[in-house]
Amino acid sequence: MHKGYLKTAALLGALAVALGAFGAHGLKKLVPAETVSTFETGVRYQFYHVFALLIVAILYSNYSQRWLKYAANSFLAGIVLFSGSLYLLTALKATETVGLSGIGAITPIGGVFFILGWLFLFRAVAVKK
Repeated sequence: MHKGYLKTAALLGALAVALGAFGAHGLKKLVPAETVSTFETGVRYQFYHVFALLIVAILYSNYSQRWLKYAANSFLAGIVLFSGSLYLLTALKATETVGLSGIGAITPIGGVFFILGWLFLFRAVAVKK
């Protein structure tokens, strides 16, 4: 097991629960329903990849550590870029900030990191130590 990845996954999981609760209860008062939906997508994908990070941490001692590191780091980058950009877009909408709508262009880059993470995970288990 990789303790650092386990701890990071635990903290990101706690953050996802907190953000999800905020999205379900407080955010609806601040932004339109479509923006709440965008925020919820960020939370959902963060949760999916917290579980992916947990899997990587658990598999760490039995499979290719190099490829598992690539997978973990890709999942982390995806969470920051994909989910983070959706959270930022929601915050901009809530504060009615204009001029930063280009932030949405970051979201697909985060999605690519998620895909790479899954491919790296596949590679790690395909080339067992």
